[in-house]
Amino acid sequence: MGGGRSEMFFVKLFVVASLAGLCSSVLVKEEPLVLKYHNGPLLTASPRVDIHVIWYGKFSPVQRSVVGDFLQSLGGALREGAAQPSVSAWWNMTEGYKGAASNRGIVASKTRLGKQKLDEAYSLGKLLKRSDIATLVQGAVSSGALPVNPGAVYLVLTSSDVGVERFCMSSCGFHGKLSKGKRLLPYAWVGNSESQCPGQCAWPFHQPLYGPQTPPLIPPNGDVGVDGMVINIATVLAGTVTNPFNSGYFQGDAAAPLEAVSACPGIYGKGAYPGFPGSLLLDKTTGASYNGHGVNGRKFLVPAMWDPATRSCKTLV
Repeated sequence: MGGGRSEMFFVKLFVVASLAGLCSSVLVKEEPLVLKYHNGPLLTASPRVDIHVIWYGKFSPVQRSVVGDFLQSLGGALREGAAQPSVSAWWNMTEGYKGAASNRGIVASKTRLGKQKLDEAYSLGKLLKRSDIATLVQGAVSSGALPVNPGAVYLVLTSSDVGVERFCMSSCGFHGKLSKGKRLLPYAWVGNSESQCPGQCAWPFHQPLYGPQTPPLIPPNGDVGVDGMVINIATVLAGTVTNPFNSGYFQGDAAAPLEAVSACPGIYGKGAYPGFPGSLLLDKTTGASYNGHGVNGRKFLVPAMWDPATRSCKTLV
């Protein structure tokens, strides 16, 4: 039922790789980062990509509101005079990912928060296998709770008391695909790491488990776990639309690829280096760090994304 999955690795791998790269760059001129296009389809739904959400476990209304506002911020049209830089400007970077003409051109830059399904009864328990994520999506579309739409992304979010196979061991989220008749449905998963591994999956809002021990930043929405989820949601969604079926843009092994955002780990602002996320904007009232404005006055921290035009990791600030 499930297809190949793309992993999103956590901070430990970033620190080791970055430190190695830092040492080697002294001796060898650094080559441009290249995510090769593998001639497969991109997610180019017209006029937009709907993001349907399954909330698995216990999320407070405030937590759902933060994530919902982030998803609405991605592809929404900004009103005149809206604060800048914007989360939608960050998402618009995906327009630079162009597919073959036979695969319908460029990634859709417009998104919309679609249907939502609550599973507060933990229908599959509190310890999930990776295959259970696809099972949850399959069940939601089969029951009619969520529509069948190959041009959408089905996003499964698990609460802080839910364990998922290999969560905190090798990844903070992943995306994959499942078959529904003759259609392939892209799906993604992200978990709330607050009580399980915030040092791995909620950095820089928590002290890192590995590497330089810099003080954590204050999260813009006051929730280490959920603000960390926003970063990971941004990562897996960017990977999903630019490499939905493991034949789009990526570097390395298709089973564990570096994708649009995962190729730029730990970078959130200019001047970033291992243990330092870069220069960010500061909320003068709360002291929180962020780099993008969203709907309803929200502030968010979004990661760097690889820019095909410059072959480099690009940040909002």
